Formats: sequence, C-alpha cells, structure tokens
Amino acid sequence: MNSSLFSLFHDGQRYMKLWPKDKALNSLLPEGRVISATDLAIKVMPPLAVLASASLVQIHGLNYLPQAIAVAAFFLTLPMQGMLWLGHRSNQLLPPNLKAWYKEVHATLVAHGCRLDSVKKSPRYVELAAMLKTAFSEMDKAFTRQLL
Repeated sequence: MNSSLFSLFHDGQRYMKLWPKDKALNSLLPEGRVISATDLAIKVMPPLAVLASASLVQIHGLNYLPQAIAVAAFFLTLPMQGMLWLGHRSNQLLPPNLKAWYKEVHATLVAHGCRLDSVKKSPRYVELAAMLKTAFSEMDKAFTRQLL
C-alpha cells in the first residue's frame, strides 16, 4: 500500500509539471485549477498550520494541544490531497469523447510536423498532458486556439 501511495504522489508531481499552464484549458478540464490550488496550498498551508495551532495553544493553553495538532494536520494534508488527486487522475484512461479528441489533435500535430510518441490505443490523461504540452510549446497560439 505504501509504495502505491508514494507512486501516486510521484505521479501527481510529474503530472503537475507536465500539464501545460494555459488558461484556455481551464475551461475544458479541471487540471489547471487543481494544479493552481495545489501549488498555492503547498506554499501557504504549512505556515497557516503553524499559525493556527500556535494561536490555539496561545489562546486556550496546553489543554487544547490535541485540537491544535488536529488543526495542523488538517492544514498539512490539503496539499497532499491535491497531489493524490492529480496522481490518480494522471493514470485514468480518457473517456470516449476525450479519447477521440486526443486522436484528432495527435493527427493534426503530426501532420504539422510535431514529433510525438505514437498514438496510444488506450490513452491516459498523462499522455494527453504530454501531447498538449508539446502542442503549446512548439506551435503558435493561433494554431493551439483552433485545437481547443
């Protein structure tokens, strides 16, 4: 179980780095919004955990230490939940409508000279992210807008 949990975290980190940071994709898929929220949580939640738990102990005394630990643990698990969701999502197979779009975009990019891996028979979200990353980095904005 532990190795699969760690692999989900690793997959989530890899997926965060791979997913293209383009606002046009945010309206199509939730990944951009989840990645932004997870990035923010990674930066903000540790200091908030310390501040919330320290203020609880400061105001109410050491009798509230268990509650302070629980509050800190809650704040610290929020970024981990985002990573786990992203890791799980990256390994899911694309639904039929996205699978068709994946194949269409793949064919269009190959026709325009992009070097991509061969089209997958059962693509996952991570393959979609890799293809979109290539499209947004190698093609101009006008071309990528017509893909969406």
